[in-house]
This record gives sequence, structure tokens and C-alpha cells, in this order.
Amino acid sequence: MIKYSEFVLDNGLKVIHYHDSKTPLAILNVLYNVGSRDEDPNHTGLAHLFEHLMFSGSANIPEFDTPLQKAGGTNNAFTNTDITNYYQTVPAENIETAFWLESDRMLSLSFKQEALDVQKGVVVQEFRQRYLNQPYGDFWLKLRPLIYKNHPYQWATIGKDVSHVEKTNLNDIKSFFKKFYNPSNAIMCVAGNITLERTKELCSKWFSPIPAGNTNPNVYPKENEQKAAVIETVYEDVPQDMIAIAFKSVSRTDKRYYAADLLSDILGRAESSRLFDNLVRKQNIFNSISAYVSGEAGEGSFIIQGRTNPGVTPEKASDAIWEQIEALKQEGNLSDNELQKVNNKAETAYQFGMLQVLNVAMALCLSKNIGDIEIINNEPKFIRSVTVNDVRDFAMNFLTKERSVTLNYLSRERK
Repeated sequence: MIKYSEFVLDNGLKVIHYHDSKTPLAILNVLYNVGSRDEDPNHTGLAHLFEHLMFSGSANIPEFDTPLQKAGGTNNAFTNTDITNYYQTVPAENIETAFWLESDRMLSLSFKQEALDVQKGVVVQEFRQRYLNQPYGDFWLKLRPLIYKNHPYQWATIGKDVSHVEKTNLNDIKSFFKKFYNPSNAIMCVAGNITLERTKELCSKWFSPIPAGNTNPNVYPKENEQKAAVIETVYEDVPQDMIAIAFKSVSRTDKRYYAADLLSDILGRAESSRLFDNLVRKQNIFNSISAYVSGEAGEGSFIIQGRTNPGVTPEKASDAIWEQIEALKQEGNLSDNELQKVNNKAETAYQFGMLQVLNVAMALCLSKNIGDIEIINNEPKFIRSVTVNDVRDFAMNFLTKERSVTLNYLSRERK
């Protein structure tokens, strides 16, 4: 059981405190309620670009990393479709350095053209190297628009096109900062070897003076019901053909999410999974295959993805996957014992994850942001409560051909 305390500053900053006296460290984790889903469809990639800009200096601190390193600390950040998250880890006695640094960049970035040009260059290079010039790098750039037609999950966090990042100017940055980077749109967790009293004292000193702003309403276009299968074939410079079959799923707060997650484990989490055992080991159709859920706060997706062996047609590969899906739907085909195995692995992974203070801090912020902080404590119960019928019902209702999106990502040599 994760025990925590919560309070809210007058400017709207939501603060969570988690005390762990066994560690010499303290964590400052700040989650901003903004991700790639909050971007203009004609100007994407800003949330990810902003993650980089937040390390380029702020109003009173010209350079972020040096003071933190002198305090013995480390830091990092990540952006996804839903949020942008920043974290600092320092020796507990130096936690005020983290408060000073984090509060100053929440107050105001430096907004220098030079910093923007540098970080745009970094992100553009990342876009080209990781997504455009790497085998399978643009997989999500191609798959997401097939799954989502209305919702902004239709583009990847890096953005739709590299030109969107290239055209970003200082006015764009200032507007984005004012809209999303403020206390009212943030959740902060202070975790580790620091008391609640000290946390309140430092929050009052460093964050209370920052003016409040607007909260992201998180209102997005709804997806229409998909009534026919979508199949897309592309040819790229890749060494092996890859097949992906995807389905729109449920939100992270939907109780059916846990049935979906465990179903993905049964189908394709490891070498003991059904897809690997049958389609890699026994039938030799694929050389690798997996199934997973995307885990977005909103209507996420369920993906099956594999690379085929030479000579295997996309039709044969797709049919083989569908055989495994349909077999699982049959009554009596899934046993309590098989479900219990993946259930145990999921709960064990959760318990091990919660041994790390940083993981606890991030999980508390994430749970709070999606509307139920107690998810962090209820997740094992939710996992254990999933039944064979829950898994079969999810498969029967969501993993259907009319709801499917198939991407045949083939080697140019086949063309």
C-alpha cells in the first residue's frame, strides 16, 4: 500500500507527498497535463520540442544542468500523447536545489532565439535519424492515422512531419508555454527522504509566488464507430516484412483495460505466449511477434505486430494471426491456469516497480492526472479481478475484423 498526502497551493498546483525514510534520495517529479494530443493538427511536435526547450535555461537560471550536477543530482524528461513529465533525483539534503530549478522554469523560460534554434535542430535530427532514416522508424507515423481518423492520437509524439517543427517560431513557443505550462495545469510529487512539513515549506517558498493559469480541459474529437476492416500496404527499405493488426481499445480508467492488458500478455508478451509458441516456434511463419496495449489515457489501441520469415505472404501471416485470435474466443480455450500465469507476472512487475521511489513518484502523478490517484493502490486488485470471461468478452467485442486495421509493411524487394 502506497501511503501519500495531497495538498493544493492557492495557484492551483496539485502536490503529492510520499515519504520513504529508507532512501538517501529525494525526487521532484512534475507532470504537465499536455501531450501531443493537445497540438494543432497543422503544427505538431510542439509538446516534444518543448520538453527539450525546458532544459535550455529559464528566467533566472541561464543553464539548467550545472547547478543540479553540483548538488549531486540527475534529471530527465519524457513526452507522450497525453503528458509531459520532468523529474529530478538528488541527495535528500539538496532537494531545495531541485525546487529552485523546477520553479524557475515553471515561472518562465528564457525564450531566446538561439536556444530555440539549437533545440529545433536537435529534434529535427532526431526525427530524421530515428523516424525517417531507420528501418521501421516510421511505423507509428503510418499506423496511427489508420487507427484514428478524428482524435489527435492520429499522430505520433514526434509530430506528423518534420516541417512542423522546422517552422516553429518564438511566438509559437510563448503561446504554448502560456497555455499549458503553469501551476494550475501541473501535478508535482515530492518523494523520498523528505518530510511533509519540509515539502510544504519548500512548496510555499518556491512555487506559491508563481501566478496561476488555465487548466487543460482535455476535450478531444470523438472517433466514429469503425464498421469495416482497413488494410494498407506500404513498401519500404527494410530487411524483413512486418505485419501489424491493430484495434481501438478502451481508456486507461476503464476497468476493461486490465482484461485487454492481460489478453495482450496471453497472446504475445513473451516466448511462452500463444502467438510466439504457435506462429514462431511451431509454424515458422514469423521470426518475432508481440502483442501489447498502448495505454493512453483516452481511447487507446491494441496492437499485434510481427516480422515474417522469407517467403511468407502478408495474407498467410494475417490469416495465421486471426486463427489465434478466433481460437482464444472459443469457450473453454482459455484456462484459469493460463490467465493466472500472466496475472502473476503482471502483479509481480507492478510490485517490483513500486520498489523504486522514482517509479512511485511518476505513478502517483500519472494516476492523479487521469482522474483517480488510487489507481496506484488498486491496480493489483484490478489485475487479480480479471476473469477468463472478461478476457474472452474483450476479445469478442474489440478484436473483430470489422474493427481491425492491418498495416502490411513490406520490403521494397517484394514490390
